[in-house]
Amino acid sequence: MLSVVLIAIAVGAMAVLAFSKWTARSEGWRATSTPLASIMGSGFLISAPLLAHAVGVWAIACMGGLLVIAFLVGGAVRYNIRRFEPIEHRRGPAQSLAFLSRLVLASAYFISITYYLQLLAAFVVGPLGLTGHSTPNIITTALLLLIGCVGMLKGLKRLEMVERYTVALNLGVIVALLVGLVIFNAGLVFGGEWSLPEVDSGVDWHDARVLLGLLIVVQGFETSRYLGDEHSADLRVKTMLLAQLVSGVVYLAFIGLATVLFTPDSSADVTAIIKMIGPVAAVLPAMVAVAAVASQFSAAVADDAGAGGLIEDISNRRIGARAAYGIALAVTLVLTWVTDVNEIISYASRAFALYYAMQCATAAMVAWRRTDDRGRHARAGWFALLAAVCMAVVVLGLPAE
Repeated sequence: MLSVVLIAIAVGAMAVLAFSKWTARSEGWRATSTPLASIMGSGFLISAPLLAHAVGVWAIACMGGLLVIAFLVGGAVRYNIRRFEPIEHRRGPAQSLAFLSRLVLASAYFISITYYLQLLAAFVVGPLGLTGHSTPNIITTALLLLIGCVGMLKGLKRLEMVERYTVALNLGVIVALLVGLVIFNAGLVFGGEWSLPEVDSGVDWHDARVLLGLLIVVQGFETSRYLGDEHSADLRVKTMLLAQLVSGVVYLAFIGLATVLFTPDSSADVTAIIKMIGPVAAVLPAMVAVAAVASQFSAAVADDAGAGGLIEDISNRRIGARAAYGIALAVTLVLTWVTDVNEIISYASRAFALYYAMQCATAAMVAWRRTDDRGRHARAGWFALLAAVCMAVVVLGLPAE
């Protein structure tokens, strides 16, 4: 009973924070909440079951590794915000590569839209007990048609309005889940029953490649790169860094607290979090399922709008908004029927990793040409190394089975 009360208080506190006048007026909160919500959105739902299946009790260490990669790549993106954006309008190799990276990002958006809605469908099918191999694809297709048709006929502004509510709901459920896990672990400790689960924790080359395919769980920080019309470069750099640090602490706390729930039959089913958290508190599975559906729909709408905007921009407005949404709809429908949710997670990771590689390479070029920077060679070499790491994810990443 105590855990339910504390969980309710946690959700209420987050709701008050999310809808307070302070957050509505705070430019810093708005600049932080966009990348934070992107990083925490779907990754928080799928990380524990997939890591439990792949690496067992080494999950927290492996999550730490993914977070370190993301943080270092984030450093390259922050460098581009400060150093590349002021010269982005010029002509040169760095500018050409940055243009290509936007093409890759548009493709990554197509994949992530499919990923979000396939994940949403999985969370609908599981709790409702719907059967049929094609049921998730049918649900995903219906949602894609809804978003695509609204975008082509009226634009996505109305659908984007739900983002503020879904962000608040998602963050509230995350806090509630952490509170519940702290209480659950404390009960085991004080009862003398806490111990690491006896699960297969060997990490081989295949597992390492699966981990590389999970980079998508910490993706989303790059959204700060494209908020220049709303926020200054300094604010975007600071809030992106803050979002990565906060999300990193939350991810490590969550995986660490959830490890005790791992079982020998932990599966790579992306909805396994529902079953996993059942022993923590009876209200949590339903809360997580509702938050999953709402947050994934909102994320899909946001990425569809992002993809449409990129297509317009890349084509120098030769392709209008309606046609851009139509292109996004056609591509995502094909992806829905030729992939499953675990495959699309890996494809999304690799697509974003390719974008990150290009961003790191752009940063390396900019750093190399900065004659006023004494450490330019070392900095350029470091960014080039990060680009190589990202390319390793592209080449080696595998879907969880």
